[in-house]
Amino acid sequence: MDKFDKAIINALRQDARQSVSSIAEAVSLSRSAVSERIKKLEQTGIIRGYQVLLSESQKEGVSAYFEIQHRCPRCADVVHVFQSIPEVITCRGITGDMDLLVYVQADSMRRLHEIREYIDAQTDIIKLKTHVVMSEWIDNRG
Repeated sequence: MDKFDKAIINALRQDARQSVSSIAEAVSLSRSAVSERIKKLEQTGIIRGYQVLLSESQKEGVSAYFEIQHRCPRCADVVHVFQSIPEVITCRGITGDMDLLVYVQADSMRRLHEIREYIDAQTDIIKLKTHVVMSEWIDNRG
């Protein structure tokens, strides 16, 4: 990826619906060059797709972060617990007192509670903190 590909990706992150012409103008390339680059970025999997991101207040359901502390020697040894839950969006290893940060989007508070209870019942889980998302002001996921 060169500076032009990075500039194109940045432009698409800002507004994925903008015209190829406006991207071409912003990155100082021809429309055909930008079209070809976008197509190549899509075909190679660098651009995996386009999506609509709703603000938290417009979404149905509830989302939360779970901070997880476990007793396994490695985080990878407990990840299978989260892979079995379809509502888990991300599971990341973190530094500090806790080991994992798990992001969940559930249809209801009841379902979020069921997920929490399931995780808490696992023998390898030592500690579980829940942080329900109330508002969202910035989301730069691309």
